[in-house]
Amino acid sequence: MKYVLPVLAASVGVLPSQAGTPRGGNDREGQHPNVLFLMVDDMNGYGVMERYPDIITPNLQRLRSQSVNFANNCCASPVSTPSRTSFLSGLYPHHTGGYLNGCDAWSNNPQMADPSKVETLPECFKKNGYETWGRGKTFHSPLPQERLEAMYDNRPLYQGGFGPFYEGEYQGGTKFFAIRPWDDSKDDEHPDNKNTEAAIEFFSQQHDKPFLMCLGLWKPHCPYTSPKRFFDLYKDKKLPLPKGFKPGDLDDVPDMGRNMVDSLARFKYDGTPESETLWRQFLEAYCANNSFADWNIGRVLDALDNSPYADNTIVVFCSDNGYHCGEKLRWEKGTMWEQSAYCPMMIRLPKSMREQGKFRPNKGATCEVPVGLIDIYPTLVDLCGLTPPVQKLDGESMRSLLMNPKMKSDRINLTTYSENLSSVRDVRYRLITYPDGTQELYDLKKDPYEWKNLIGDDKYKEVVVRLEKRIPTMWAKSLGGRFEVAKQQRESAKKSFKK
Repeated sequence: MKYVLPVLAASVGVLPSQAGTPRGGNDREGQHPNVLFLMVDDMNGYGVMERYPDIITPNLQRLRSQSVNFANNCCASPVSTPSRTSFLSGLYPHHTGGYLNGCDAWSNNPQMADPSKVETLPECFKKNGYETWGRGKTFHSPLPQERLEAMYDNRPLYQGGFGPFYEGEYQGGTKFFAIRPWDDSKDDEHPDNKNTEAAIEFFSQQHDKPFLMCLGLWKPHCPYTSPKRFFDLYKDKKLPLPKGFKPGDLDDVPDMGRNMVDSLARFKYDGTPESETLWRQFLEAYCANNSFADWNIGRVLDALDNSPYADNTIVVFCSDNGYHCGEKLRWEKGTMWEQSAYCPMMIRLPKSMREQGKFRPNKGATCEVPVGLIDIYPTLVDLCGLTPPVQKLDGESMRSLLMNPKMKSDRINLTTYSENLSSVRDVRYRLITYPDGTQELYDLKKDPYEWKNLIGDDKYKEVVVRLEKRIPTMWAKSLGGRFEVAKQQRESAKKSFKK
């Protein structure tokens, strides 16, 4: 298949009132807005949406009350590395070739590796005169050191990747999914806490230029380890099993869909008390990790809100992908269904913008229009009045949705996981197409848990045709991945084609 990567200038509008050289200081007049970009890993909608009321995330709920919450947001890929590659480049995986965890688009794709052809989000901001700051798990995979140093004004520890880990966590082999609370006195040893402290210190400093601050937290990603006090929040609760679980759910799912579930199965629920106990242990640990992440998010937001920069700083919060907690008979991510493709995203506009009178219902609003993480880059270019990057961005600015979250739109979101494996979603329907041509279709209004595959029902032919038009027609050759699932999926696809 033909390899295509857009490199043309993006057609993103610039705010006339903010165009020109950014000014420094805390005086908002004539100054471009600052940006705090908060990223977490493997967070589903439990702590943001009303999908799991037993979870305790007061700071995310506070942020939601101050922001536009995008209820139908999705990731470009249902796993971390390609998802982050996508929203930090503004390019879909079918343009980058990064579909699977372990891909290295920033080194192995010649165009992505060249900043004169593809600018990362921080590079675009720095080109426009911003101070750029990065810390923690942002890109997920290490970038070349020289590029990373040119990208940020600070020394971004960990290369935007994984480590180092807290020594009390298990990371190897089967212990990757370990459940292990630790003593609260060890808080200062965890990288998430260290990075949060660095962000808090940043807000206490004088900044003479507008800034882009990128903070990536590891949690709630496994291993399911966090301070004991967060596990104690759930100690006396008998957490309900997710509503999306249904025995026999996969009976109408094509073989390739079932293979994706089985390839990374961490445990099986067989109806026995033992398996249900294990399931609840995982749920408790996942919720505890979410509460741990929420605590650090709250500390960062408090530091910003108590700083001189609060009134002129855009806050963007997102996870890189969703997460199954038993829904669709699946634990973890890496599927094309709602629980994995959906991920939380909220944008809080500052007082300086709301005072312009252009973003009237911003605070506490919910937007139902399908959008994606791919839209973050063009949105920030638009809101901050930046000269666009050299590459043509695949996403679309959400400025109009921030101005009017209740507006109607024919936007769709797109999630891909390999060549010819896609999920297209509009406000009501999801269409999944596998490399062997098999499909799934769900009416999310009537069937939010995606229990009934409507493919083959003549009443929905028009829906299928309409959504099929939004599937990519050209796919970049895959850059591969480090996990065995990649090999399994390729072998499964070959077998299906032979049949």
